[in-house]
Amino acid sequence: MPERPGTSLNGKAVFVGGASRNLGSLICRTLAADGARLVVHYNSPSSKEGAEQTVEACKAAGGEAFAIQADLTRVPEVKRVFDETLNAYGSLYASVNTAGMVVKKPMVEITEAEYDAMMAVNAKSAYFVMQEAARRVEDGGKILTVVTSLLAAFTGNYSIYAGAKAPVEDFTRALARELFGRRISVNNIAPGPMDTPFFYPAEDEDSIAYHKSSSMNGELTKIEDIVPWVRFLLTDGWWATGQTFFVNGGYTTR
Repeated sequence: MPERPGTSLNGKAVFVGGASRNLGSLICRTLAADGARLVVHYNSPSSKEGAEQTVEACKAAGGEAFAIQADLTRVPEVKRVFDETLNAYGSLYASVNTAGMVVKKPMVEITEAEYDAMMAVNAKSAYFVMQEAARRVEDGGKILTVVTSLLAAFTGNYSIYAGAKAPVEDFTRALARELFGRRISVNNIAPGPMDTPFFYPAEDEDSIAYHKSSSMNGELTKIEDIVPWVRFLLTDGWWATGQTFFVNGGYTTR
């Protein structure tokens, strides 16, 4: 009988997409405290400082880390990131992709440029990060993507945001099945609206109040609510695969 996947992150290499701040940064710092070796991805030069701060925090927590800039909507850049990960660490245990972009508008106001940008960041980059991770992750490893709880909502104004995230569920189910035999878990986490700078620019006071009222304690999801689920799915939760976990305090259910 094959050995069951281990649950220790000590010495394991983990790529984290969108890791310069907010959820991605906290994921890195938390996994570093477990002895993981982090690849701290950031998208643009404006995020470099945050990524470098995340690297230093990872090292202070007891892990290894380095930062890498890449536009994940460009397939050669995705390949380069994973090449450099293997060059640095020699192996890859897990990929955790938090990268995303939000636009909140009525569907009749969405421009072609907005559509293309949202699909590129939320769907295309997720697809090719998952593809490259599947080629590089060691047997028994993990592939995890952050989507949105709006996938289970009946609401307007998020057509292109939720719509661009929706294909990731199908990508995840297909890849999870294709990787049978390698003991690689492939899953999504779908947070509710998170109390981060990513959330507020698209909202007004009324919508913020509505989002808060839709959870079980009248609060937005906090990044600290999500990170334990990430850690669980990378360790003891390995038996789940092909799933989307709605972690949102009851904001939506399915």
